[in-house]
Amino acid sequence: MKLYPANLEEKIDFDKIKELIKEECTGSLGADFVKKVSFSKDRKLLTKLLSQTDEFRKILVSGEPFPASNFVNIYPYLDKAKIEGTFLFEDEFHEVRLGLKTLEGCVSFLNKFKEEYPQLFQLLGMVEEDIPLEKSIGRVLDEKGKIKNNASQELNLIRTQLAYEESRIRKVLDQIYRSVKAQGFTPEDASVTIRGGRMVIPVLAEYKKRIKGFIHDESATGQTVYLEPAEVLDINNDIRDLEYMERREVQKILTKLTDELRMYIPALRRAFYFLGMVDFIRAKAKFALKINGVNPEMATGREMSWEKARHPLLEMALRQQKKAIVPVSLRLDPNHRLLVISGPNAGGKSVTLKTVALVQYMYQCGLLVPMEPNSICSIFDQFFIDIGDEQNIENDLSTYSSHLMNMKHFTFYANKKTVFFIDEFGTGTEPQFGGAIAEAILTDLNKSGSYGIVTTHYGNLKQLASKSPGMVNGAMRYDVEKLEPLYELEIGKPGSSFAFEIAGKIGIPNEIILHAKAQVGETRVKYDKLLLRVESEKSKYETLMAEAQRKDRLLSQRLQEYNSLKTTLDDQRKAILNEAKAQAKLLLEDANKKIEHTIRSIKESQADKATTRQLRNELEAHKTTIKPEKQAEEPPKAIKVLEGEVKPGDQVRVKDNGALAEVLEIRGMQASILIGDLKSKVKLNRLEKISNTSLKKEKKAVEKRISYDTMSKMVDFSPNLDIRGKRGEEVLPLIQNFIDEGYMLGMNDLKIIHGKGDGILRGLTRNLISKMPSVAGFSDEHADRGGSGITLVQLKA
Repeated sequence: MKLYPANLEEKIDFDKIKELIKEECTGSLGADFVKKVSFSKDRKLLTKLLSQTDEFRKILVSGEPFPASNFVNIYPYLDKAKIEGTFLFEDEFHEVRLGLKTLEGCVSFLNKFKEEYPQLFQLLGMVEEDIPLEKSIGRVLDEKGKIKNNASQELNLIRTQLAYEESRIRKVLDQIYRSVKAQGFTPEDASVTIRGGRMVIPVLAEYKKRIKGFIHDESATGQTVYLEPAEVLDINNDIRDLEYMERREVQKILTKLTDELRMYIPALRRAFYFLGMVDFIRAKAKFALKINGVNPEMATGREMSWEKARHPLLEMALRQQKKAIVPVSLRLDPNHRLLVISGPNAGGKSVTLKTVALVQYMYQCGLLVPMEPNSICSIFDQFFIDIGDEQNIENDLSTYSSHLMNMKHFTFYANKKTVFFIDEFGTGTEPQFGGAIAEAILTDLNKSGSYGIVTTHYGNLKQLASKSPGMVNGAMRYDVEKLEPLYELEIGKPGSSFAFEIAGKIGIPNEIILHAKAQVGETRVKYDKLLLRVESEKSKYETLMAEAQRKDRLLSQRLQEYNSLKTTLDDQRKAILNEAKAQAKLLLEDANKKIEHTIRSIKESQADKATTRQLRNELEAHKTTIKPEKQAEEPPKAIKVLEGEVKPGDQVRVKDNGALAEVLEIRGMQASILIGDLKSKVKLNRLEKISNTSLKKEKKAVEKRISYDTMSKMVDFSPNLDIRGKRGEEVLPLIQNFIDEGYMLGMNDLKIIHGKGDGILRGLTRNLISKMPSVAGFSDEHADRGGSGITLVQLKA
C-alpha cells in the first residue's frame, strides 16, 4: 500500500485543495478531471503534469487571449445521438457548436505558440484537425441557437405561409374585437390572446351566446370566457396544420444533422476530452497563481531542499486577516533523512509537519507548490502519515492503540523510497514507556532508510536524533524574553518545551514550579536551561549580526560614493586645467603676434615718436582686452510669493528647480504649465504662486545667475541611459547625473539599460539608486522588452 491511511487526503486537507481547484473550472469536463487527481511516483508523468500547469500559468500571466468559456460537456448528447433514428434538439446542437468554437480557438492558439508552450502543444495529438461539423450546424442554426428559416426550402415555404396566416387572422380578429368591444361585450383593458394554441378574444360571460364561436377557456372567476369566433375557425385550423408541418420539417432537418454528427462521435469524444483537460490545467494554473505556486527542480536522487515553503490554506486564511505567514525552510538528504522537531506547545510543530506533508503530496499530484523557485523536491514511492486522534469505538481501539497500529504498518512496509510524517510521536500512554517504544520504532524506521518528519516532546528522542547517523534535530524557535513562539523552524539543534517558563508566565505559584523541577531531576532541568541559554544567545547574536551587516552595507555605500565623487572631481579638474592651458596658449600666441607686429612697425617707421606712441597705445589696449574680467555678482533678489490657491493663468515658480512658468490647466492634483515654449505636467504641491509684477525681474535674475538652461535641457534630455560595456567607475557619475537631471526636469519615469551578463552593472546601478532620495522605487522591465537587463526607475513627485 503506497498511501497510508486510506483517509490520508482528508487528514492533510488535500480534499480542500481539490475543492478550490474545482471552483476554478469553467465546466463539468474540467471538474471531472479534478476528481481523478491522485498521488503518483512516475517521474516522467509528474514532469509532464507540472510543465503543463507551469506553461498555462505563463499564459495567464502574459495576458494572451486564450479561450475562457464554453468548455461544455457534450458527452450526454453524443450518447443520445449514438442511437439510430434519434435527433438532438436545437439547444443541444447550439452547445455542441459553442464547444467546437472553443476547440477551434484552443487549437489555433497552441499552433501559433507551439514553441513557447511545447507541453500544451503536445495535447493536440488527441484532436483531429478536420471536424467540419461546426459549419454544418451554422448552416442550420442562427447565433442564438434557433433553426434558420432557410435551413431547407420546405421550411422556408412553411414559415412564410404561417406568417401570412397569422397576419391574416390577427386582422380579422382585431376587426371582430373592435366590433364586440363597441357593443360592450368585452372586459376593459383586455386584448386578443392565445388559448390552447389558437387565437381567441376575451368576452364577458353574460354575452358569450351573442357571438358565434367556440369557447376554449374561462377566467378563474368565471366572469370572462375566451372565445374563438366562427369566422376564424378555418384560419386557426390552417395555422395549426402549418405548425405541425413546421415541427415535422424541423425534426427532419435535426435528424439529418444528427446523422452527420453520428459519424464524428469518436473524434468529438477525443476533442472534448482535450477541452476538459485544458479546462483542468487552466484551473490548476489559476490556483497556482493564487498561492504563488512554482515548479521547483526535481531531484534525481532523494533530496529535499525547500526554501520558504508555505501551507496554501493557512496562507489564504491569514491573507484574509491581513496577516503574514511564517514560511518553512528545510533540507533532508541521505545523511539527514529523519527530522525530529521539538519545541513548546502551540509553537508551530504540527503546522510545520502538515505544511511539509501537504506540499509534498501536492507536488506528487502534479500541482505547482508554494515555495521559492530555487527549491529542490524529491519523488517518493510511498507516503505514510500518522496525525490526529484515531479512536475507534467499534473496534475497541484507544488513541494509543490506533497509533501503534499505524506504527506497525510503518515498520512493516517503510523502505528507502518512503516518506512518513508522525505528529506527537509516542503520546497517548505513560511517558516512560511511550518514550521507550517511540525510540525503538524510530530506530527501526531509521534502519529502513526512509525519510520522514517527527514531532515530539520526549527528551530521549531528541538525544537519539543528536547521536544517530541519518537523523537530525529541529527546533521551533521561541522568544525567550517575551515567552512567545516565533513559528520558525531551525534545523540542527533540539528545542525546549519551555514548560517551566510558560507556567511561570501564566502565574503558577513559584513553589509549585520548584517542586516540579525537583521531580524532573537536576540533569533534565540543566539540559533545558542550556537550551534556553543557547536560544537567548542565538537571538542576541542574530541581532548583532544584523546591525553589523547594516553598518557594513552603509560603509560600502559611502565608500562607493566617495570613490565616485573623487573620480568625478579628478576628471573635472583635469578638464578645467586642459581648457585653461589651451586658452592660455591661444592668448600667448595672440600676444606674441601683436608684439612682433608692433616691433616690425616701429622699425619700418624708423622710430618716429608719434608712430611709436600710437603703437604702444594699441599694445596697451590689447593687454586690457586679454585681462580677466571682474564679474560683480548681482545678489539674488527676493521674489514675492503670494498666498492662496493656484489657478489657471497664474504665474508660478517650481519649488525644487526655480523654473518660472504659467499655469495652463489644473486636473485633480496635477497642473499643466508652460515654461517658455515648453509644456510640462507637475504636481500642484511643487508649485508656488508668485507676483506678476516681479516676474520679468526674476526671469532676468534667474537667467544671469543660473547657468543651467532648463528649457534646452528638457529638449535635449533623454529618459533612457545606456551603460552597457562601461566600467564600474564610469557608471556611477553617469547614473548620478542622469537621475539628478531627470528629477530636476520633473520626469516621472526613467530607464537604465545595463544588460544581463553577470549582473555586475545591474547590482551597481540598483545599489546606487536605492540610496538616492529622489528615487521612489525601481523594477525590472517587462520580460518581452528586456526583463532584468533594464531597470525602470520611478522618481518622487
